Amino acid sequence: MTTAANPQMPPRLLMGPGPINAHPRVLQAMSMQLVGQFDPSMTAAMNETMALYRDVFRTDNEHTLLVDGTSRAGIEAALVSLLEPGDRVLVPVFGRFGHLLVEIAERCGAEVHTVEVPWGEVVPDDAVEDAVRRVRPRLVAAVQGDTSTTMCQPLAGIGEICRREGVLLYVDATASLGGNPFETDAWGIDVASAGLQKCLGGPSGSAPITLGPRAVEVIEGRKHVEAGLRTDDDRSRGTRIASNYLDLAQVMDYWGQRRLNHHTEATTMLYGARACAQVLLDEGLEASIERHRLHGAAMLEGVRGLGLEVFGDVEHKMTNVVAVHIPDGVDGDAARTAMLEDFGIEIGTSFGPLHGRVWRIGTMGWNARRDAVLTTLAALEAVLRAAGVPVTAGGGTGAAREVYA
Repeated sequence: MTTAANPQMPPRLLMGPGPINAHPRVLQAMSMQLVGQFDPSMTAAMNETMALYRDVFRTDNEHTLLVDGTSRAGIEAALVSLLEPGDRVLVPVFGRFGHLLVEIAERCGAEVHTVEVPWGEVVPDDAVEDAVRRVRPRLVAAVQGDTSTTMCQPLAGIGEICRREGVLLYVDATASLGGNPFETDAWGIDVASAGLQKCLGGPSGSAPITLGPRAVEVIEGRKHVEAGLRTDDDRSRGTRIASNYLDLAQVMDYWGQRRLNHHTEATTMLYGARACAQVLLDEGLEASIERHRLHGAAMLEGVRGLGLEVFGDVEHKMTNVVAVHIPDGVDGDAARTAMLEDFGIEIGTSFGPLHGRVWRIGTMGWNARRDAVLTTLAALEAVLRAAGVPVTAGGGTGAAREVYA
């Protein structure tokens, strides 16, 4: 019996654009007992977590660590620590989360410029290059995988442009890291942040982030150690970072050799984040990307087998989520409710101009597997039939099985 003292959540198969069901190893890791934040076992776990995420991000960056908070905390930490009021920022916008970068940069007091394309497309390199030369920004802030449109922005060319023009590059890889190729060092990315609740197979609440040397130099140039902690050797520098909690200069000292107290580490989330990286690297990063590609391709062909029209430029689609147009005459929200109530499966709609026009179906993290794909397609077929949509019997699961064959 469910009681107020012992609440239970219903079983769900989370096949939307995230969050997803956490990997069992991650849940097990998060059940471990707490230790003090400066216990040798805890600092060893922090060091191990940093090393693991260097491999996940494909980087040699010393300052690769966790921001305690959801993926948005990682985004804000990066932008508030890099940007001073009046700095020029360029944001390629191709969905909702590009607009989010614009808002956060504006809240930092930056002068924000955008280069935008219609939802369902990605921003061409030449458009970014033209805008960089026109705006002369200090920072380009880009999303890799925008789940609102399911598009995956190519980054190698943008990284090359930024290096050539002397511009910093920040990338939000929340929805893409672990399931799509991502090369921090090879692509010239100065800062990248992510979340656990997508391809990394964990819960929301911890934001892995990696900081390259050029970014570290900027952040260290704004370092202000808190009164009560600073020593005679600590000299305040530059414009103080506007957030205390998200001040990456202080967070780097907390994770670094100095172990300068900043906040009480979110111990259970660290256990989970470490396990996410361990699971991913035990599988192999390339193997994980291929697994997401395979099950994403099966879901793509499966929804086509149900007669649904795929939204956007499929050539630039993320591996781990697909958007389909809701058929004419079908109440999209009612169908999602039927998926949830009748089958225990969650799929998503989208935001802004796409709200109520598309469903978004994810195959990511622990849920990027054959049984989850086939079960979701079978349930969706039943819901479409109940809504009066003519569907070929077994068309979705049959098309997916051909991909697996």
